[in-house]
Amino acid sequence: MAFFPASEYQERLTKVRNRMAERGIDVLLVTDPANMNYLSGYDAWSFYVHQLLVIFIEEDQPYWIGRKMDASAASHTSWLDQNHIIPYGDDYVQSDLKHPMDFVSEFIMLKNRGNKKIAAEFDAYYFTAKNFLKLSENLPNATLVDGTNLINWVRIIKSENELKCIKKAAKISEIAMQAAFDSIEIGGKQSDAVAAISHAQISGTDEFGGDYPAIIPLLPTGDKTSACHLTWTDEPFKQGDPVIIELSGCYQRYHSPLARTIILGIPDDRSKHIAEVVVEGINTTLDCIRPGMTCGEVELVWRKVIEKHGIIKDSRLGYSMGLNYPPDWGEHTASLREGDRTILQPNMTFHMIPGIWLDDFGIEISESFRVTEKGCEVLADFPRELLVKPNIRLA
Repeated sequence: MAFFPASEYQERLTKVRNRMAERGIDVLLVTDPANMNYLSGYDAWSFYVHQLLVIFIEEDQPYWIGRKMDASAASHTSWLDQNHIIPYGDDYVQSDLKHPMDFVSEFIMLKNRGNKKIAAEFDAYYFTAKNFLKLSENLPNATLVDGTNLINWVRIIKSENELKCIKKAAKISEIAMQAAFDSIEIGGKQSDAVAAISHAQISGTDEFGGDYPAIIPLLPTGDKTSACHLTWTDEPFKQGDPVIIELSGCYQRYHSPLARTIILGIPDDRSKHIAEVVVEGINTTLDCIRPGMTCGEVELVWRKVIEKHGIIKDSRLGYSMGLNYPPDWGEHTASLREGDRTILQPNMTFHMIPGIWLDDFGIEISESFRVTEKGCEVLADFPRELLVKPNIRLA
């Protein structure tokens, strides 16, 4: 049984079919696991093999196509009836003789759609070059077009049910960040700290547990904080180390990311200055956010704050986020960056991550927020500051 009511999935599907109609698309092949979940509820660790939803514009249910051993998972987690769960045999799995897109092509032909305008998510992580080649070869009379992010733009405005999930994820993020602060100490192993973080992410709260996040905890340490996407090692934390923690709670595949920086010892003047600028920029930007602004206008507020302190950040300030699977919790739609004309609307959710990465160290302090009718709502409640931990544990 799907997590949300069937009526919510049907409403989502209607919005997607309307977008298909606007672009003259007859058939949409959905390989992004988050988009599959969004429209069907399907939720399993099966995206390492080929799977997809097939949406025919005139039909009121999509078809799930995937590996036969995963068909039961489709029955357990989706709102689809058995007539819309179409499995292929294991002889298609990682075979040089047969490919799952051969099976998909045959299904489309059986449905008499082989000469229609068919869109696929060309730039999705789980749509391969071989997928495209097989579809082109098997459906020579079809018109294949790019349907990347068609569903993602529907997803960008969250329902009340989705917001409840995101807020639960935010609560888990708070707990996981506290676990990070408690476990990161001089002489302790980085891997032990991440084990504590991961335990908190999965354990969740007394009322609800957590799910696996789309991105593992990131933990660049020492001079490696100049590189924002490093993970952990088994090395011990040292006196004076800065430690960046970027993580997210996850509930029913919905995320609410959070980043903080810890200094093990007394921070030097430069670290304190950069952190103060970041916090000033976050506070000023959050205070200015209103529906009707563009993403580019939000980024400009931040940029003006840091520029007056002589700091330049040439990467984006943030991005829309929510429902997702590895390797990313971002939605791949709106970005808080110069030139993005996406207009903020109520119930859009963003991760604002104004990290400053210099040649030899970095500072990250981030917040996830929801756009409201009059401003924005910060989702997590955790001290928005450079975290200082001067205590020493003997190795």
